[in-house]
Amino acid sequence: MFEQDSDSIAEGRRQRLRFWLTAGVGAILVGVVTALVLLLMRANDNYDRSLGWQAHSLEVISQTRSLDAALARAEAALGRFAVGLQKEDGRMFQQQWGVAMQYLGLLQRNVRDNSAQAQLVAALTEELNQRGEQLGDAALSANYRQTVAAISKYNAAGHDPALNRIDKLVTQLIRDERALLAQRNRIAASDRASLNQAILMFSLLGAAAAVVAIGATFSLLRAESERRLARREQLAESDRAMELEAAVVARTAELADANEALRSEMSERETAEARLRQAQKMEAVGQLTGGIAHDFNNMLAVVVGGLELAQRWLTEAPDKAERHIRNALDGANRAADLTRRLLTFARAEPARPEMTDIDDCIQGFSELMARTIGDRIALTLDLNAAGLRCRIDRQQFENALLNLAVNARDAMEGRGSLTIRTLRDEEEESAALAVQVIDTGCGMSPEVIERVFDPFYTTKPVGQGTGLGMSQVFAFCRQSGGEVQIHSTEGEGTSVAMLLPVARAHDAADADDTATVVPATVPGHALDILVVEDDRRVLAATVDAVNELGHTAVACPDPLQAEAMVEKHGGFDLVLSDVLMPALTGPEMIARLKARWPNLSVLFVTGYAGDASELASFGDHDVLRKPFTLAALDQAIQRSGSPREGTRLAS
Repeated sequence: MFEQDSDSIAEGRRQRLRFWLTAGVGAILVGVVTALVLLLMRANDNYDRSLGWQAHSLEVISQTRSLDAALARAEAALGRFAVGLQKEDGRMFQQQWGVAMQYLGLLQRNVRDNSAQAQLVAALTEELNQRGEQLGDAALSANYRQTVAAISKYNAAGHDPALNRIDKLVTQLIRDERALLAQRNRIAASDRASLNQAILMFSLLGAAAAVVAIGATFSLLRAESERRLARREQLAESDRAMELEAAVVARTAELADANEALRSEMSERETAEARLRQAQKMEAVGQLTGGIAHDFNNMLAVVVGGLELAQRWLTEAPDKAERHIRNALDGANRAADLTRRLLTFARAEPARPEMTDIDDCIQGFSELMARTIGDRIALTLDLNAAGLRCRIDRQQFENALLNLAVNARDAMEGRGSLTIRTLRDEEEESAALAVQVIDTGCGMSPEVIERVFDPFYTTKPVGQGTGLGMSQVFAFCRQSGGEVQIHSTEGEGTSVAMLLPVARAHDAADADDTATVVPATVPGHALDILVVEDDRRVLAATVDAVNELGHTAVACPDPLQAEAMVEKHGGFDLVLSDVLMPALTGPEMIARLKARWPNLSVLFVTGYAGDASELASFGDHDVLRKPFTLAALDQAIQRSGSPREGTRLAS
C-alpha cells in the first residue's frame, strides 16, 4: 500500500513537471514570436520607406527630363513660328512652355525636403523666368508678323549665355538626384537584406514551433493514455494537459496566419518593385526623347534656315538660292536617316543586304565623315582589303561608321586624329574582314565599356545623345553575321573593330552574274494615276511630283472615295496609295478595289511599313518608303504602273 502511494506521488510529480515544462516552452515561443513579429514589422517599414524615397528620386529625375524636353519642343515651335508666322506654331510654343512651367512647379514641391536641390530649382526658376520674357518678346514680334525682328530675337535667344546656364542647372539637378538615388538604393538593399533575414528567422521559428507542437501533442497523448489507467485524482491533471494542447494548437494557427500575411506582403512588395522598374524605364524613355529632340532641332534649323535664305536670294542670286536649297535638302535627308536608324534599332526596318566592296564604300563615304567630324580632326584611311566584299546592308554599314566617327569626335573634344583601317583577319575560323575605327580621345573606363552597347546608355550631357549609336553598331554586326570588339585605355584612346564575314567567291560571282542580266530601266509611258493620301500637304506634293514626271495624277484625299473615283474616270493605269489612313488602311482599300478590278496596278507609299512579318499584307505590290526622291518615285512607277489590259473599265 505504501509503495502504491509512493508511485502515485512520483507519477503526479512527473505529470506536473511535464505540464510546467510544456507551459514554459509555450510561453517562450509566444515571447519569441512576438519579438520576431515586431522585428519583421520594423524591417518591413524601413524597406517600404526606402522604396518610397527611391520612387521620389526617380520622379524628380523624370520630371527634370520632361521639363527639359518641353523646353526643347517650345523653342523648336518658336523657331518655326518666327520663320513661318503660323499661328498654330505660336500656340504650340505657348502650350509647351506652359507644360514646362507645370513640371517646374512639380519640381519645386518635390525638392522642398532637400535644401541643395531646392536652391538649384530656385536658380532654374529665375533663369526660366528671364528666358520666358526673352522668348515671349520674339513670339510677340512673330505674332505681329515682324519676320526679321522675330528671327533676330530668336537667334539672339539661341546664343544667349542663359541657355548654357539652364543646361548646367538641369544637368546638375539630375546628377545630384542620381547620387542621392544611388545612396537610397544602397539603403534599400540593406533594408531588404534585413527584411529577408527577419523572414528567414520567422520561417525557421515556424518550423521549430511545428516540431515542438508535434512533440508536445505526442507527449500529451501518451499522458492521456496513462491517465485513463490511473486513479480518478489524476483527472484534474489530464484536464490541464488538454487545455495546454489546445493552447499549442491555437499558437500553431497563429503562426499559419502570420505566414499567410507574409506571403501577401511579399506579393505587394513585388508589385511595388515592378512599379519602380517601370519608373526606371520611363527615365530611359525621357533620356531618349531628349536626345532625339536635340538631333531633330539641329536638322530642322538647317532646313528652315536654308529655305528662308533660298527664298530671299531666289530672284537676285539663283546660284546662292540653289546652294541654300541643297543645304536644306541635306538636313532633311539627315532627319530621314535618323528615322531609319530608329526603325532599324526597333527592328521595324528590314535589312537590305547586298554585295559591298568595303574599301570602295569607305572611300566614297569618307567625304561625309570628314565633314561631320570637322576640320580640326585629321581623318586617315588605311585600307588594306582591296577587292574583298561582304554581303551587308550598305546603308546600315555607313550609319555604323558615322556613329563610331561621331563618338570618336566627341571623345576627342573636336581635336585629334581618327584612323579607319581595314584588314583581313586570318585568325578567325572563317575569314573575316576587320573594320577598325581608332581615335586618340579620352578613352573609356572598364565600367563604361561594360555598358557601352546597352540601349539608351550614354555618357553625353542631357539632350545631346539618344544612347542608340553603339547599340546600333552591335545590332548591325550581329545582323550581318559578324561581331564587334572594343579596346580602350583611359587617357590614350579607343579602338572599335567591326568583324564582318567575307563573301565566298562563288557567292560574289553569282551576285555579279545576276547584276549583269538585270535589264536597264526603260522610260515608261505617260500614265493615269490615282493618288490616295489623307494628309492634304503630302497629297499635294505627291500629285505635283507625279505630274512633274510626265504622268496625269488625280488626287483622292479619302480612301472611302477611291472606288467611286475609279468608276467615274473609267479606271486608272496605277493606284498610288498611302498605307496608314484613318478610315481604311491602304491594303484594305486595295482589297476592295481588287474585288471589282483584279488586274489593277498598285504602288504603296509609306513612312513606316512595320516588321518584315507584316509585309504579307502588301501582297506582290511594290512599296516605296517616305521620304523619296523624284528619281525613286519614277523608278517605282515604271516598275509598278505599266499599262495592262483589264485595268480600265470598259467604256
